[in-house]
Amino acid sequence: MPQPSPPLNVLHTSDWHLGRTLYGRRRHEEFAAFLSWLADTIRQLGIDVLLVAGDVFDTGTPGSRSQELYYQFLRRAAASCCRHVVIIAGNHDSPSFLNAPRELLKAFNIHVIGNASTPEDEVLVLRNGQDEPELIVCAVPYLRDRDVRTAEAGEKIDAKEQKLLEGIRDHYAAVGRLARQRQEECGGVPIIGMGHLFTAGGRIMEGDGVRELYVGSLAHVSAGIFPDCFSYVALGHLHIPQKVGGSETMRYSGSPLPMSFGEARQQKSLCHVVLQGAAASVHLVDVPVFQPLVRITGDWAGIAGRLRRLAEEGSRSWLEIIHDGAEIMGDLRERLEDAIAGTGMELLRIRDILPGGDLPEQQEGIDPGELSVEDVFERCLAQYDVPEGRRDELRHTYREAVTSLLEDDAQAEEDS
Repeated sequence: MPQPSPPLNVLHTSDWHLGRTLYGRRRHEEFAAFLSWLADTIRQLGIDVLLVAGDVFDTGTPGSRSQELYYQFLRRAAASCCRHVVIIAGNHDSPSFLNAPRELLKAFNIHVIGNASTPEDEVLVLRNGQDEPELIVCAVPYLRDRDVRTAEAGEKIDAKEQKLLEGIRDHYAAVGRLARQRQEECGGVPIIGMGHLFTAGGRIMEGDGVRELYVGSLAHVSAGIFPDCFSYVALGHLHIPQKVGGSETMRYSGSPLPMSFGEARQQKSLCHVVLQGAAASVHLVDVPVFQPLVRITGDWAGIAGRLRRLAEEGSRSWLEIIHDGAEIMGDLRERLEDAIAGTGMELLRIRDILPGGDLPEQQEGIDPGELSVEDVFERCLAQYDVPEGRRDELRHTYREAVTSLLEDDAQAEEDS
């Protein structure tokens, strides 16, 4: 009687956003600490396969330090117990940049899928040390509009949205069909799906930088697009760790570092998936805090008191201060700097909300580079007093224009 296969240990992570800054503050030390911890965690848990579900970098042209961190980590992972690393591109990643060293990385069992291609390229059969199939991974990267929909002149918005949804569903269906075929050829090994998208009901947080991926309401696709042959679905794009539709085996791992002060109190985690045949069980692995972030909101007395307590605790936090007291404080920054002088704390952002709820025209600590394209447009709508009845239509047109520009940039990058 054949012996059952040993459990397969899979680790799911995503949304590293290497190179991201926080109100102008570089975070290379945090990223380095996380990747070092991740390499140690792979060893401690005996991970066989690592899945990275997109947004490895925060920009399509990452700096040299971010690239160094990425390749140093891959070197450590390849030298560890981890037999395979599978990386898909997210909407922040450059497909051509990720793909450039793909053939070299493949020699170390690091599989990179930077752009949508044929099912044959996205369905990966991973083999163990005895060269036997042990897992099939459907590594579907972020699907750009042009990957799944053909534009037609004069097409109405509803028709575009419907074609987009159908294109995403058809892409996953084709990948699932091939995966089932490979599964039969490989003696029934389990199948895992990957994706970088926004599912309906997904939770986001203000300031986390999560972008709408597609124009219109179909930015949030139904979880029903995923074939039922997937034992687990490893998703990226949303920064809050969460299940999809309450499913234990369909999850966003979330970002390992807080991308904004709004995420500062959120427990970040990775998903440790144990496969026993086609059955998957999921355990969350808490990610340590490498750089504390603290948001303090209140009047001056409350803010000063909280800062005193943090100083007594020896805190080295980065701070966001939101003053919403009745007192108008023209010297708020000077007071705050005096309060943290000689401590390890650092002011990253100050917001002074004037009595009545109005914000001053120039908020201290706001870096225009931190504003999303949606933030800028919303400010324009407010500045020009655009009536509420017209705003939805203008938002839709604006998003369509931005999406078109992003798609053109991506295509030009791949053609160059």
